[in-house]
Amino acid sequence: MIRLLPLLFLLGVATAPALAQPAQPLTLDRIMADPDWIGPPVEQAWWSWDGRRAFYTLKRADSSVRDTWVLPVDGGEGVRVDGPARADIDGMQAAYDRGRTRMAYVRNGDVFVRDLRTGAVTQLGRGDERAASPLWGDDGALVWRVGNDRWFRWDPREGVTTAIVLRAEEDPAAPPKEDGLRDLQLRLVDTLRLERERRDAQREQDADWRRVDPTRAPAPIHLGRDVTIAASALSPDGRWLLVATEPKAADKGQAGRMPKYVTESGYEEFEDVRTRVGRNDPVAQTLWMIDVASGKAGKLVLDALPGIDRDPLASLRRSAGQEPLKGLRPVRLEGQGPDVLRWAGDSRQAALMLHSVDNKDRWLVTVEAGATAPRLRHRLTDDAWINWGFNDFGWMPDNRTLWYLSEHSGWSHLYTTDGAATRALTSGRWEASAPVLAADGNTFLFVCNRARPGDYEVCQVPAGGGEVREITDLDGVEDFRESPDGRRLLVRQSSSYTPPQLAVIDVDGSGYRQLTDTRSAGFRGFDWLEPQTVQVPSRHGAGTIWGKYYGPATMEPGREYPIVLFVHGAGYLQNVSDRYPNYFREQMFHNMLVQQGYIVLDLDFRASEGYGRDWRTAIYRQMGHPELEDYLDGIDWLVETRQGDRDRVGIYGGSYGGFVTFMALMREPGVFKAGAALRPVTDWTQYNHAYTANILNTPAIDPEAYRISSPLEYADRLQDHLLIAHGMIDDNVFYKDSVMMAQRLIELRKDKWELASYPLERHAYQHAASWYDQYRRIHELFERALKAPEALER
Repeated sequence: MIRLLPLLFLLGVATAPALAQPAQPLTLDRIMADPDWIGPPVEQAWWSWDGRRAFYTLKRADSSVRDTWVLPVDGGEGVRVDGPARADIDGMQAAYDRGRTRMAYVRNGDVFVRDLRTGAVTQLGRGDERAASPLWGDDGALVWRVGNDRWFRWDPREGVTTAIVLRAEEDPAAPPKEDGLRDLQLRLVDTLRLERERRDAQREQDADWRRVDPTRAPAPIHLGRDVTIAASALSPDGRWLLVATEPKAADKGQAGRMPKYVTESGYEEFEDVRTRVGRNDPVAQTLWMIDVASGKAGKLVLDALPGIDRDPLASLRRSAGQEPLKGLRPVRLEGQGPDVLRWAGDSRQAALMLHSVDNKDRWLVTVEAGATAPRLRHRLTDDAWINWGFNDFGWMPDNRTLWYLSEHSGWSHLYTTDGAATRALTSGRWEASAPVLAADGNTFLFVCNRARPGDYEVCQVPAGGGEVREITDLDGVEDFRESPDGRRLLVRQSSSYTPPQLAVIDVDGSGYRQLTDTRSAGFRGFDWLEPQTVQVPSRHGAGTIWGKYYGPATMEPGREYPIVLFVHGAGYLQNVSDRYPNYFREQMFHNMLVQQGYIVLDLDFRASEGYGRDWRTAIYRQMGHPELEDYLDGIDWLVETRQGDRDRVGIYGGSYGGFVTFMALMREPGVFKAGAALRPVTDWTQYNHAYTANILNTPAIDPEAYRISSPLEYADRLQDHLLIAHGMIDDNVFYKDSVMMAQRLIELRKDKWELASYPLERHAYQHAASWYDQYRRIHELFERALKAPEALER
């Protein structure tokens, strides 16, 4: 482990005491300009085959083009890779064979194999379709897929690539369904009968030749016209396919139609958008084990999965006047391809991660090649919902033991199981994420936040169990990549005012070298206000609420400062960390507010990422309630410890932050004198199923959860200043949400509110003019409602 004090000097990060106030006056023009002025972050990074160079991508200024750059990791300047040199770029997702002598990767949709002993490259195809998911077998063969319906297997000993094709069509060799009219014509018309017999004979002969000719590809596998192929995985030996199918005729619900008013055509246009929650429950999937040679498919039998016959929503269904589910709950894979169907290297068995459609159970199972009865390896059940993340799993080199992440203890940790015994490799009140089995096969590398929730490092633990060790001491690790020889790591790291940059470090924690600093001189030149990480005590049983506090270096004695509270979006997102924030513009805005006499608090309220299962699920069936309690505690803390003025409190945020802003102003009128709700949800019945049904179930099953979580239900209580801002072509939180709130406020005859609309913006604004206009309005709102003397009289 190393302590990186020299890094602060190298990156130009302020080393002054926390809360040193920026010397240069900030303006909205500067803050809300195109972020190109800051400098591009390192978006992706990966190793060259020999471990001597690092490839990485940067956004080109004044463009959406991403260029690939390369630099030597032991010293030298980065250069953009152009022209013929692009043919020498190694792929960013390398798959290594068992002996780690070759790596396979995809570049431009084509599969390449690099010999790590000589550097020689073999290109296995050249086409317009995009390959994915290369996987080596223990026999030295490589398999990969194109879509979910085509797999390819390359055997280097033969130098041949074999295609295995799945078709959602009827098998032409299958006997036709009974039909009296057809039978009548074949019986009476000899010509028709003869032509059919000749076709059948030709097909049978071709099938016989294919079976005995080893140079022929297997026949296409027909699954029937009534299904779609959702996921598939080919065993490395090419003998078995695991396939997930869905009914083709499944009701996908009524899609929305979003109007677009400002268009190139000059006419109004309409865009199809998603369906709403409860209108398109995820479709149950059926899983099949298919013999590639014969095309015969066996359906996986899931009856023995523990809890699959229990309806966890039975009581809610009864309360809503519905019957509980009978029989087995529907299940499905979450994801596609080898991400959720993983064959062992010896092709003897595969692992699958199944989720109940209600997402209250997750089963990790294995199934032997050719078998149809899965064996349970781990069950995770949650009365609220299974997390969207921490679902990683894979095989150990012995092809018998699985590793996986689970929130079983209440925190995401790493486990191994051989079916007979399970071992917890990590434990504690912190989260393990992004695990990678190291090149030696004996250790795991992963990201951890052991010291505190917002301090992310690369950690290491023996695969057989033992002490967890932090390799880095960088605070703001984003992710990492192990070198081909397993000796070094490429690390993307960041800090409050440093977008993700690239560094290299030895796997033992020594040899640290910073490789990039892409920030502009103008951005580095600002003396930015370093946020202070604080712990706000909860009066509502939540323990500690972590936050970022922005305030002047020296508080003026006796002065009470107007308060601005920021609410991050996404709900399950972490903004109080040492990493470069998602809300970097807002962070600069907070600098400006402090210069102008405000104090600012940004909280990781309940539901935020990084704090374990109980924190995540605190909002189950009551969105907007625990979060508001946390902000009320934040106000108390600012008043008691930071000279905050309880009578001058403003709040703002976007997306989920806009929703919480609504709940704050409408459920606690008079506490928040002003709020800005940006691209906000106004009623969760309008949002998508994948996110909302986890937290509130569905409107039909749990109408009370939707009622108490809807700002529209509390709009009659609004009495303070409100700004609503929304992009009109937002395909995530629809502009319709804000229109519904506007109509509600009109009918309630509310004043002191306004709606700002942005015709060419989606959920994430792209244009500097819109950013400027929105934050000009927010700033003017706070100046008018929180600082003007007469504001308190309104």
